[in-house]
Amino acid sequence: MTDLLDSPNFRDWLVIAKKDRRRVETMLEESDAEAAGFFLQQSIEKHLKAFLLKNKWELRKIHELDALLDNASKYDNSLEKFRDLCERVSGYYFAERYPPLGTLELTRDDIEKDVKEADQFIACLFPEEA
Repeated sequence: MTDLLDSPNFRDWLVIAKKDRRRVETMLEESDAEAAGFFLQQSIEKHLKAFLLKNKWELRKIHELDALLDNASKYDNSLEKFRDLCERVSGYYFAERYPPLGTLELTRDDIEKDVKEADQFIACLFPEEA
């Protein structure tokens, strides 16, 4: 079995990115906005890594969406329009993982708004998947 976390194959990353995207919906159904935000960050991170790997980027262990976007924008400058989304959603990762930051008080509306924008972003990264 391939270790997906270390795989340089962008398709492997898409598999787990889509799985995390489905988890966003599950967490929203469970009224857990914080967990939905965490999985949204994870989905965007893995979609960005898949995009970068598809463009021959060397895999690195990094979680900051804005740093990943910096790299992705070198291949497609139109992705810059999603910078605010990446900066905002990066905070969801840290809030869920580090106790002092876990007071964001995210709402379902916050996440649903970001999900719509994230879906547009993902469609730009992988138009053939949309």
